[in-house]
Amino acid sequence: MIEISQLYKKFGKNEVLKGVDLEIQEGKIVAVLGPNGSGKTTIIKSILGMVVPNNGDIKLNGESILKKWRYRDSIDYLPQIANFPHNLTVKELIGMIKDLRKQKKAEDTPLIKLFKLEPFLNKKLGTLSGGTKQKVNILLTFMFNSPLIILDEPTSGLDPISLLRLKELINSEKKKGKTIVITSHIMSFVEEVAEEIVFLLEGKIYFNGTISELKKKTEQPDFEHAIASILTQSYA
Repeated sequence: MIEISQLYKKFGKNEVLKGVDLEIQEGKIVAVLGPNGSGKTTIIKSILGMVVPNNGDIKLNGESILKKWRYRDSIDYLPQIANFPHNLTVKELIGMIKDLRKQKKAEDTPLIKLFKLEPFLNKKLGTLSGGTKQKVNILLTFMFNSPLIILDEPTSGLDPISLLRLKELINSEKKKGKTIVITSHIMSFVEEVAEEIVFLLEGKIYFNGTISELKKKTEQPDFEHAIASILTQSYA
């Protein structure tokens, strides 16, 4: 699905990615983790075409995506912070996004019901709580049937019930054969949904494999302690 080879990116003198090689297989749920400044956001933005690497290549289904844009139609992206127009209602925003992606069929009604958004459809986005905005963010991401979904901190602001529904939604999309890439600081969430872990440190991949393999490598009894072990070593 995604092949990243020798990806290198620097901003000024700051080397953010230092020749990253990574392959994400179709139909997998992969969590890209790492401390702030490790390069995970740059990898995500490079896949989306929001950042142009200095060197290396990214292929989607065998074709390079560099300096191209049409491939983005096959990606649904949930940004960490959604800056919605405050004067629009939720219903108007949904309609606007449908118009922008009118070449793709949108199924918003099931998601509106799933996240109980009916009472908010005619309310302006500027009046909504952070958690409700995140539900709208999730709806806009999942209402198009794209084969690749990228979720940047999807749990932000969600209450426990909405978090449970998000997990169910992710698992439902996986059963359809979707490839899902997630970044998150909530290790319990990652442990529940992710099949594979990619852990970045200082622009390089420190670990790529399953959670059980990570626990074995770090000689830790659980996932959170395994991650803490990596971070402790990196800051030592």
